[in-house]
Amino acid sequence: MAFKAAAYAAQSGTSPLAPFTIDRRDPGPNDVQMEILYCGVCHSDLHSARGEWEFIQFPVVPGHEIVGKVTKIGANVKKFKVGDRSAVGCLVDSCRGCGNCERGLEQYCQKGFTLTYASPDVHFPGKMTYGGYSKAITVDERFVLKVPNSLDLAAAAPLLCAGITTYSPLKHWGATKGKKVGVVGLGGLGHMGVKFAHAFGCHTVLFTTSESKIADGKRLGADEVVISKNADAMNKHAGSFDFILNTVAASHNLDAYTNLLRLDGTLCLVGAPEHPHPSPSVWPLLFQRRSIAGSAIGGLPETQEMLDFCAKHNIVSDIEMIPMQKINEAYERMLKSDVKYRFVIDMASLK
Repeated sequence: MAFKAAAYAAQSGTSPLAPFTIDRRDPGPNDVQMEILYCGVCHSDLHSARGEWEFIQFPVVPGHEIVGKVTKIGANVKKFKVGDRSAVGCLVDSCRGCGNCERGLEQYCQKGFTLTYASPDVHFPGKMTYGGYSKAITVDERFVLKVPNSLDLAAAAPLLCAGITTYSPLKHWGATKGKKVGVVGLGGLGHMGVKFAHAFGCHTVLFTTSESKIADGKRLGADEVVISKNADAMNKHAGSFDFILNTVAASHNLDAYTNLLRLDGTLCLVGAPEHPHPSPSVWPLLFQRRSIAGSAIGGLPETQEMLDFCAKHNIVSDIEMIPMQKINEAYERMLKSDVKYRFVIDMASLK
């Protein structure tokens, strides 16, 4: 059985997002139904709505930074009750049986995960999953998260993508007290990277091309801010970083950052550019055993760990709230980096 839910969708890569009605499934025995109260706006949403990724099928309802409250639960659900604060991130299912899924690394499912939107929907054959630009969603309990009561619900929404995308690699590569960590770019991802690196006790250095972001970088927790266009300022840090988190989603020369790594240091890419980065020079990697790596989001256990960490350290995203009706304008502003630092949609505006 299914019910109707109001949503916003793009019908093609050239059409603006507009009102659309979608089918959501009634909760099965293991399902949680949520009223969506807020949904963050990710750059992936824009890529999808504009058909810039090959796998996108229209109509598409974006949104994978979803927070709200539980309205119904299935008979077998144990972790949630009606009224609980809840969240859904980038995934709503995986194979659950491969080695990675069994380790709680569903984001690296070897048989293929189900994205919150733009994946084939096994519950509605022939259709794709629909995301959080909508009034309600039904998701298997395993892929629903608890939002601690101390977190502002709207500002917690971007933690489900921007937050976990930066938290996971910082944890994996051991960003702890005594380590020197760089964050490249101060956008939706970068501002969360700075907050987490600071909270982990790292000496945190922000790299930005804009002098106007120096004060904000320090406010968010950076110990130093380096203007990456200044060669002298960059050279002062040569060979000194344990880890650099590169959040920039535009093609650029990576050599400037690999040269900043110490022996066994790692440059981790979490931004996905439209065009490939230029091929990096091999010599800086060979002579100091440096690495260039990538990282996706986190699995469900780590995402819950992150939310609990954020509650303990009072960390949320810096947001600008918008009504659903301003989403197309928000996309244009996002392309100009005209947001500090994440748009969040107030779903009360969607009638």
